Amino acid sequence: MTKVIVIGGVAGGATFASQLRRLDSECEITLFEKDRDVTFANCGLPYYLGNIIEKRSELLHFTPEQFKEKKDVTAKVFHEVIHVEPNHQTVTVKDLKNNTTFTEDYDYLVMSPGCRANRLPLDSDMIFTLRNLEDTDAIESYIEENNVQKALIVGAGYISLEVLENFYNRGIQTTLIHRSEAINKLMDQDMNQVIFDTMDEQNIDYRLNEEVESVDGKTVHFKSGKAEDFDIIIEGIGIKPNTEFLEDAGIEEDDAGYIPVNEFFQTNYRNVYAIGDIASYRYRHVDLPTHVPLAWGAHRAASIVAEHITQTRNIPFKGFLAANAVKFFDYTLASVGVTPADLKHFDYTMVESKQMNHAGYFPGAEPLHLRVYFEKSTRKIIRAAAVGKAGADKRIDILSLAMQNDMTVDELTEFETAYAPPYSSPKDIINMIGYKAQEK
Repeated sequence: MTKVIVIGGVAGGATFASQLRRLDSECEITLFEKDRDVTFANCGLPYYLGNIIEKRSELLHFTPEQFKEKKDVTAKVFHEVIHVEPNHQTVTVKDLKNNTTFTEDYDYLVMSPGCRANRLPLDSDMIFTLRNLEDTDAIESYIEENNVQKALIVGAGYISLEVLENFYNRGIQTTLIHRSEAINKLMDQDMNQVIFDTMDEQNIDYRLNEEVESVDGKTVHFKSGKAEDFDIIIEGIGIKPNTEFLEDAGIEEDDAGYIPVNEFFQTNYRNVYAIGDIASYRYRHVDLPTHVPLAWGAHRAASIVAEHITQTRNIPFKGFLAANAVKFFDYTLASVGVTPADLKHFDYTMVESKQMNHAGYFPGAEPLHLRVYFEKSTRKIIRAAAVGKAGADKRIDILSLAMQNDMTVDELTEFETAYAPPYSSPKDIINMIGYKAQEK
């Protein structure tokens, strides 16, 4: 009987285990998860803290018992894989509750341990990160038990922005600080202006080029010299891959600790796969390496690996387009393609358009700003970004599909919209990008 071991649950590992069972009813599947929960909707965690998602049960997909009953997958939580021996096809597992270790052998190993949140070198009971449901429960309990009224958000990425909005909606006074002026770094910085405008409109305090120096009780001392009291601090200052357990395993890593994989998510050991946040591959549309720690990639990898192991299909992964979106109050900020920092590798031209998301005379029209970067020599789209109160995600999804099919920016004039006044314009903003590009 084929024996498959999975390291880590959630979007990568748990999805893979489910897909594998769908394709192979006989193999033995064991999943080791070092934390408490094997499957949960991690993208929904900030919205639970904001009381937008009211029932905690809606975030928790399967308990280990349900995973066994419905999927015939043995899921062992509070079990941490602390070493891998690829040459002997074994893993060493630590039972965290009983403080014991044991060894398991495998035919295939699928690693999806995810990333962990970076931490500030501070010691305080009121500092939290938000990466899993355990963190969420701890934050929720702390808010209730300590009557939290005032929160400090450190960092200005997705998690920080989402937590800030949800704390505000919950009635918690929020302050955001960031160590530089570059926020929401997957977005063009000038297009992030709506974030600052919104915070100004809502009287939300924010300070750039600011850092926490120390915490004394509830008093936070900042590097600027200011001191202020807070009831809770949420850190959102980036992530790092959970790959320390692979030390001396012989599995290749890059300089940042991510694991390079091939088109089937195989590592340098062909029966060892890496999926989810820890996997590093390439962009689909340009020749650059990247890693994209978002849910779509984890789910896609889970399917590809399950099909590859069972040989039901051998459809290679063609790379990431890195499509992403974040909601901040009334606005959506979305992008696809290379990051702004990666643009330096290309000889490109940028074209942009600003118009209403649908026919301007129809009620509810909102301004929409779309920007597209394309390579001068090939006219291929390498990046796009959009911001607006409505329609930004729709246009980025369209451009993602265009980039997937190697369309040129000029071909956007041929995009045929499903037009009616409530939905778009006869010349959609996508079309206008194409026409403007032709002028260049």
